[in-house]
Amino acid sequence: MLQINNAEVIYSDVILVLKGVSAQVPDGRIVALLGANGAGKTTTLKAISGVLRTELGEVTDGSVELDGKPIHRMDPEEIVRLGIVQVMEGRRLFEHLTVEENLLVGAYMRKDAAGIGQDLAKTYGYFPRLSDLRRRTSGYLSGGERQMLVMGRSLMARPRIMLLDEPSMGLSPLLVKEIFRVVRAINDEENVAILLVEQNARIALSISEHGYVMENGRIVLDGPSERLRENEDIKEFYLGLSDKGRRKSYREVKHYKRRKRWLA
Repeated sequence: MLQINNAEVIYSDVILVLKGVSAQVPDGRIVALLGANGAGKTTTLKAISGVLRTELGEVTDGSVELDGKPIHRMDPEEIVRLGIVQVMEGRRLFEHLTVEENLLVGAYMRKDAAGIGQDLAKTYGYFPRLSDLRRRTSGYLSGGERQMLVMGRSLMARPRIMLLDEPSMGLSPLLVKEIFRVVRAINDEENVAILLVEQNARIALSISEHGYVMENGRIVLDGPSERLRENEDIKEFYLGLSDKGRRKSYREVKHYKRRKRWLA
């Protein structure tokens, strides 16, 4: 189990971003992390993966633990060896490399050539489009193809836990549906736990078992995803629906005041 215990994160010894965040990701489960832009979701993922330390950020209080052992002082490569892999927002690739070369980069710490070959074939099974494009230079891929590639690259590391940051951003509804079909398949077939940061609350809560809502660096609400979907605050603010089923306008949502009982 991945456990975040009352974690506090500060950037450049000055900027307090996370203010006592606690959450957990059980083995083999999908957990959603929701919140507006700037709530601290991506910082939470970086605190887990160790990338935070490369950006002058530090967990200054609390801890991040895997199976009860602290990992928040480890380097990112050590954390990858433990089976935690982050798929970062923005679909970052080695654009001068081919699709297949990018996939093989995901296995750079592995020595089992036969296993790497098997996992490459399995990745192409999840993403047939990548098989068609295996010789294509990655810099010429579309947004959906790039998202498939960064997810496939993470699979090549044989993750135990995948930290998935905004996979639907900028994609068409059809591609979003396909990406999340594969997310569910990876979870079911590979038993990979997934911590999902996603602006599309509707799809995040439909695929996850548990959800956390962040606001201003704090967890303000959590519970089973099914229960969160029926929560009036979630429906109004994140799903854009009033209690009468009327879709809220951007202006109404933008000026929405969170009910005080969230912090009760």
